[in-house]
Amino acid sequence: MASRFTYLDWFLSVDPALSRTRMGARVTLGIALSIAALAAIHQFVMPLPPIAYGLAMILSIQGGVSVRDQTPHGQLVTRLLGGGASLCSILLASLLEENRLLSDLAFLCIVFAASFARVFGPRGFAVGMFAFTSYFMAAYLKPDYQQLLPAALALFVAIAIGHLVRAVLLPDDRGRDLLHALIALQARVYDLLIHLAVLARTQVTTDEDRTELGELQERIKDIALMAEGFLPRDAHGAIEVTDQAVADVAMAIFDLHLAAESVVVLSLYNPPPFGLVHGVIEGDEPALSEWHGRAESVPDKHRLECIHAFEAMHGARKRMDEIIRSGSGDNFHALAEQASRNTTASLPDISFSNPFLRAAIQITIASGVAMMFGLWLSRDRWFWAVLTAFLVFNNTKSRGDTAIRALQRSIGTVLGIAVGLGLASLLQGNIPFSVAIAGLGIFLGFYALQASYAVMTFFVSIVLCVIYGLIGTLTLDLLRLRIEETLIGAVAGIAVAFVVFPSKTRETLHAALDAWYGKLEELLNAALSDASTLELIEISRQLDQAYSDLAQAARPLGTSWSIVTKPGHVRQTLAIYLASTYWARVYARGHGTSGVSAEEEASAIRNLHRQIASLRTHGPEPFYRGAVTKQSLDYLPNRALGYRHGLSMIGAMLNRLKP
Repeated sequence: MASRFTYLDWFLSVDPALSRTRMGARVTLGIALSIAALAAIHQFVMPLPPIAYGLAMILSIQGGVSVRDQTPHGQLVTRLLGGGASLCSILLASLLEENRLLSDLAFLCIVFAASFARVFGPRGFAVGMFAFTSYFMAAYLKPDYQQLLPAALALFVAIAIGHLVRAVLLPDDRGRDLLHALIALQARVYDLLIHLAVLARTQVTTDEDRTELGELQERIKDIALMAEGFLPRDAHGAIEVTDQAVADVAMAIFDLHLAAESVVVLSLYNPPPFGLVHGVIEGDEPALSEWHGRAESVPDKHRLECIHAFEAMHGARKRMDEIIRSGSGDNFHALAEQASRNTTASLPDISFSNPFLRAAIQITIASGVAMMFGLWLSRDRWFWAVLTAFLVFNNTKSRGDTAIRALQRSIGTVLGIAVGLGLASLLQGNIPFSVAIAGLGIFLGFYALQASYAVMTFFVSIVLCVIYGLIGTLTLDLLRLRIEETLIGAVAGIAVAFVVFPSKTRETLHAALDAWYGKLEELLNAALSDASTLELIEISRQLDQAYSDLAQAARPLGTSWSIVTKPGHVRQTLAIYLASTYWARVYARGHGTSGVSAEEEASAIRNLHRQIASLRTHGPEPFYRGAVTKQSLDYLPNRALGYRHGLSMIGAMLNRLKP
């Protein structure tokens, strides 16, 4: 029994709002119901060609992955627009089938249009994916004119069932997701306290303990950002801090996140007293009152700060418990309704300065190169090369990012085919087990999509092997050809990313740094203009997101972070920006609560502006040469100094980035 609950707790920790689970379930259920409906039509109404089943599968996938509207009405509109684009693609592919040159050129035009459609936002992205995948499937299966009506029928079935699954069977519920995220946040904080209690008992902190504390802290941060993402936002994407109910939830999330970071910072270098940690875990008010009473008489200032930090943790946990209880009755229904009303659309930027336009040109050229070499390798299976070249540019910001994604797809394909070949050989055409394995593979692949592209590709490759085995077309030559075409597409994508409009990792990193510095300056200027605490907290949340973007931009520089023991230059430098982001949160939360003169604050902020201006001139240089990261016990939360300490600590951290 205990192990089951341990597994359930782990599952909720990696998927707190069950968004990944719903993604996998929607795609799997959409495919299963669409294929079942088409099989019934095939059996009782009229025979259906392979194009009908192929379209149903691929549009069910796109309907589950690409349609990102928040409301059922918006989702239906996107699906209908996507269905129209799909129908046009199928008709065009059929009309041009006899002229291969025109057909191939039309495919490249579809690739460009589908890529460029992203300038119109999530809906444009979805419609583009519907058009691209439909042309891909039609060019691959080559339906004749008599098969167009069944293909259109399959398209309608896939859209209708996809909407049924998304809007009725597995609907979105932002209020429910917010509740789940808050519960998961509490659970992860509890995990952190349990680990700290173990350290407090032994009074020994090893490198492994520090690593685990860092991982727990990072997980808490991720869940806090996820929870904030479910809160209503205004037309500019900021949390509605003027609404008291929203402000209460936002403040509770912020305080718990900040309290967790503070106890980690303090405990890394000086394990806390066991009784103090145990009192917070158990919510033992008398014990905590006793610790509070003796706090001022503690001679060790770090122990004093530790007591204050755990007191703040206790208060933040109690407040979060109240928020969760108040929202459990209706799953934050009012907040969810408000979030759906706040959705706005902005005019697209179709100028050449928009990176989506340059990306569309890159993707089209890469697809053309992949098409040329793919055709040279195989006249019938070259589409795999184009598909890979198209997909490796998704969600990438630099040529380094593109190279990593291409490598992930190649590795996932090779390993997936190796495992899939073994499974297909074992199943030997066993239909029930093959269908079960294929369904499980689809679920696991799209469950993993948000976490790891390589894992998703691995499971999808297994599914394809099982399907090939089921229909009797699985051969070693076919699998070798798929690997070769995938590698062609990956190499084409990497080559174009490095040659055509190359977005260097250094340039992307520089832009991310500028955005982070900009948000920090915005926070400092807002404080000088007497902005409210809630407004400062919202800007600090945006600074936290800017740090996440910075870490993503730096990823191609340090792909071996997780397998090295000693941090390299990239991790060292990111640690400084992370610490600065933490101290910015401390400053935002404490602003206005302690007696610091306006002149002192203005002077400190002017000094920080000068530091930032100087650091901007160096750009991302610290990521390449490293930075000073030696920690001191003086660089810890100091309650007596109030928010002024946050300002001084930001300056101390940024000072380490100088040459």
